[in-house]
Amino acid sequence: MMAAVALDLGTTAIKAGMLAQDGTLACTVSRRAPAISADGGRYESDALAYAQAADEVLAECLAQAEVRPRHGGAQPSGAGAGASHFLPQTADFVGNVAEVRPPFGLCSQRSSFLIWERAGGKPVTPLVSWQDDRGAASCAALRDRQAEIRELAGLPLTQYYLAPKLQVTLREHPAWQERLQSGEWLLGTLDTFLIWRWTGGKQHVVDVSMAARTLLMDIGSRQWSPALCELFGIPQQILPRIVPSAGLGLTLGNGLILQASVGDQSAALVASIAAGQPEALVNLGTGGFVACNLPPGGHAPQGYLQTLVWQDGARHTHFACEGTLNSIAAALAPYPAEACSAEDLGSDGIFCLAEPSGLGAPFFRSDLGIAFSEPVAHLPAQRIALLLQEGIIFRVARILEDFRREFGVERVYLSGGLSGLPCLQQGIAQCVPLATFRLLQTDASLTGAAQLASGMTSTGSRQAELIRVRHSRLAEKYRRWSDWLDGLLLR
Repeated sequence: MMAAVALDLGTTAIKAGMLAQDGTLACTVSRRAPAISADGGRYESDALAYAQAADEVLAECLAQAEVRPRHGGAQPSGAGAGASHFLPQTADFVGNVAEVRPPFGLCSQRSSFLIWERAGGKPVTPLVSWQDDRGAASCAALRDRQAEIRELAGLPLTQYYLAPKLQVTLREHPAWQERLQSGEWLLGTLDTFLIWRWTGGKQHVVDVSMAARTLLMDIGSRQWSPALCELFGIPQQILPRIVPSAGLGLTLGNGLILQASVGDQSAALVASIAAGQPEALVNLGTGGFVACNLPPGGHAPQGYLQTLVWQDGARHTHFACEGTLNSIAAALAPYPAEACSAEDLGSDGIFCLAEPSGLGAPFFRSDLGIAFSEPVAHLPAQRIALLLQEGIIFRVARILEDFRREFGVERVYLSGGLSGLPCLQQGIAQCVPLATFRLLQTDASLTGAAQLASGMTSTGSRQAELIRVRHSRLAEKYRRWSDWLDGLLLR
């Protein structure tokens, strides 16, 4: 018997799956997301193609669970006869599945957004990716207000969030603001767009975890901030209504009931570490983050992000403390990281920083990108790959030290594509005096979204293997690296 169905709106892949009562995923379907074009720092894709691909992935997953797709369904209010091709496919339940109607959970890439026509749902803009940096000019103009922004939003001022990108977009197209304010056009993140389509244009909403990554929401009140909207020149009335992450109960045109919608990182946290337990998650992928759940009323230490993970139907809000590593996959991409041996870790005295776009939380130093303590141009590519991995290991270890001191973290779980590298596994286990595990479960975000939809938020079904430390040579180098970093930070 299935507990929930979920859909993960990723940057590179769209995935759907069914969560069984034992916490495992079944009927999983994956398809590459539409290609993103990159031009001068602008990252865009076809929003309608993405929506249609998401509909097809979900329909295929439902079909595997004996749900038969059909065409038609509710049409957005005001849509003309020619607008039907903007609407999602819907589905009928058949057989015993009709009686079950598993709840539906959604998770989405954060900060990607678009503008679309209310009448018919045709996108006005491409889907502007979270990777897009067109908001850099907006951030530069607000540098003297970044402390105020950080206090209200709980986030650093950076172009990767929605507000700076939207501000620049509206300045480039002054007439668009009037159409948004009149309601002729609508604005939203990717999840908002799909929920609007699936509800026939009745629901223009965003969950609180996604709203929290826009730089427009007051992290304290969990509502749009008039002060932040004014700073970025964005009319508050054009923003979608903020709703909880779970307990939504929204009836969709495909017969499913949307019970949960949440950011992809939040969903991964739900699936990977348990609330109320001394655990931290280290996710190493395109970028990296280290996060642990905050106790009720707890606050993140100076420099760290206080991440709103999710909010239940009773509006009880769950927070995490988060440290971040920027663009680590890009740093490793030119080098043979897979060929490196963990036995070679710590074998020299060269120190490294491995974040091309600057150090993330808790430092936020854009002036400190990839750096080495001495020249490395003469070294073989495999040696440079090892040094870069040490730089990632040491940054993770430094964050985990803070988490152990502040929150009593005792266990660490590794996830993400780069966590499969033996050097990263062994190095993190060597440098932190904590039990370190690698999560064996795949599709953590998909699992977390399904768990929130079904109410199964326990991580008792997770599978993980303990990483056994072979030697501790790297731990001594980590201490010397930490002193080197402190020196750099003082410059």
